[in-house]
Amino acid sequence: MIEQQIDKHKFVQFTYSITDEHNNILEQVDFPVSYVHGTDSGLLEKVERALQGRKAGDRITIKLSPVEGFGPHRSEMTYTDDIQNVPEQFRQLGAEVQMQNDSGETKVFRVSKIENGKLTVDGNHPLAGKALIFTVNVRDIRDATPEEIARGRPAGDMLIH
Repeated sequence: MIEQQIDKHKFVQFTYSITDEHNNILEQVDFPVSYVHGTDSGLLEKVERALQGRKAGDRITIKLSPVEGFGPHRSEMTYTDDIQNVPEQFRQLGAEVQMQNDSGETKVFRVSKIENGKLTVDGNHPLAGKALIFTVNVRDIRDATPEEIARGRPAGDMLIH
């Protein structure tokens, strides 16, 4: 039997960790996540390119600049207000609030700072503006089903967000 390699329309299962340039672990996922290679899976482009041609059992490390990762941190996506103007259920670090603009578009903001009677919410991805190192462990590769190809990943599966 020929060992499968990651290529377009292959189902790929992997585990990963994300560290910063000082080797601090920012995220670690030890249960396998899946995607379909070469589809609109949501996997970061540079990570997907680095996986091309890999086999089950391979471990790779990919360095990403902020632009290649989750984008630059955009200051216009942070807002600070008096804590008294914020509903009590959102007065804790990490709390998430969904906001809507005048066009009806919604975005999730996270409480990122509380100090001196002020509360700051941030609409950037938590890893925006950071240089990152992804370490990916390829667990399994197989041909994807037509349904998986259409979705970019198996039904009910999660992917890096």
